[in-house]
Amino acid sequence: EAAKRLNSVVPVKFTISSRTDAGVHALCNAAHLDVQRRSGQPPFSPEVLAEALNAHLRHPAIRVLQAFRVPGVPGDFHARHAATSRTYLYRLVTGCHRHDHLSVFERNRCWALQADCLDVDAMQEAAQHLLGTHDFSAFQSAGSPATSSVRTLRRASVAPDPGSPFILPQENRLQFWNLEFEAQSFLYKQVRRMTAVLVAVGLGTLMPAQVKVILESRDPLGRHQARVAPAHGLFLKSVLYRSL
Repeated sequence: EAAKRLNSVVPVKFTISSRTDAGVHALCNAAHLDVQRRSGQPPFSPEVLAEALNAHLRHPAIRVLQAFRVPGVPGDFHARHAATSRTYLYRLVTGCHRHDHLSVFERNRCWALQADCLDVDAMQEAAQHLLGTHDFSAFQSAGSPATSSVRTLRRASVAPDPGSPFILPQENRLQFWNLEFEAQSFLYKQVRRMTAVLVAVGLGTLMPAQVKVILESRDPLGRHQARVAPAHGLFLKSVLYRSL
């Protein structure tokens, strides 16, 4: 709607780089659009374009952070297909035995586990089995439009979060954890299913070696594949391009 107000000579087609499931957050997404101005009018500068879009945006949760002019022939760039890297962040919290004990500011921003700790070393060991190029059919949910289930996972990390600024000192029993996954692209619910399996390892219900067995099974309906992490703990963190 905001792009339509730029008075382009031809209708503006707005193409987003990544779609997210209902309930998933996006710290940063990317999109492209082509704007053709009237004869004699100079192209918008990136700064003016970002300002103009924000002036017309009506949705309170969406803002344009930065704009870039894409090099090359107009119409050749595609925000989805040209992306070279996507990073997702999944936030966990331990030590919260009741969801309503979690700060109202953190609810629906992390997965509250009913456990006091996680075996992070085991989770990191399990994550190593997922790195590299594999057929990730076992971590793909039904309904995926992908023609191939082969993906290359470049990075999978588990690390403690320094802590939420919304947590009071008397709530120091809470420990936040960040899982990050980087690849050029992911399958439908792949990150949430990988997260759920790694959490199962952290809780001791799966052994790290079992993650390799699940991966190699290529069976999306296997015994362990019913695990899907809740959408509200997942964030699209960044989308990168080689030319920008």
